[in-house]
Amino acid sequence: MIRFVRGPDGAVVPDLRGKLPGRGAWVSARREAVETAIRKNVFSRAFKGPSPAPADLPDRIGEALRAELRQAIAMANKAGAVVAGFGKVESAIGADPGVAAVIHAREASPDGRRKIAAALMRRHAGAISGIPVIDDLSEDELDMALGRDHVIHAALVAGAGAAGCLLRWRRLRSFEGAAVATEEPDPACDGGIERAPR
Repeated sequence: MIRFVRGPDGAVVPDLRGKLPGRGAWVSARREAVETAIRKNVFSRAFKGPSPAPADLPDRIGEALRAELRQAIAMANKAGAVVAGFGKVESAIGADPGVAAVIHAREASPDGRRKIAAALMRRHAGAISGIPVIDDLSEDELDMALGRDHVIHAALVAGAGAAGCLLRWRRLRSFEGAAVATEEPDPACDGGIERAPR
């Protein structure tokens, strides 16, 4: 659920952290539910008075959730729970404690994705479906979160630092109505890694 409050001007404001003062109205944390609430004027009824909701409210919420994910990745990176770069991701997959999730920039090539999936398959075999794949952010967004240039592949190292990232990622995916992705290995891939792909 997402809590909404009335701002000082009477307009509807999302309260993603549930800490803003005032009476709250709750809507299911899905884009389509927020769109329906706007269309059916649910907020004015909930707040017992005119409560205009901007038409782009779902987009604002989606962007705020993306910003929270970027911030969580940045914090995990500062805690030493993120590795970036194809070779480092591959090494982290094979080392202990392993990875809690793989991160691909949206621009990542199918070849790079396939080779990382093959490394996961070698490590986890049938349990590969338990490794989430975060691919909701662009290269620029990952660069910003990690404070470096040209990040295409990264991984959350298993441990306490990964939990907050995964929570925020699942919240974003749920809002957008998207499935929680896991790596699907390509049966045609032999698992060899000849070069560091983009």
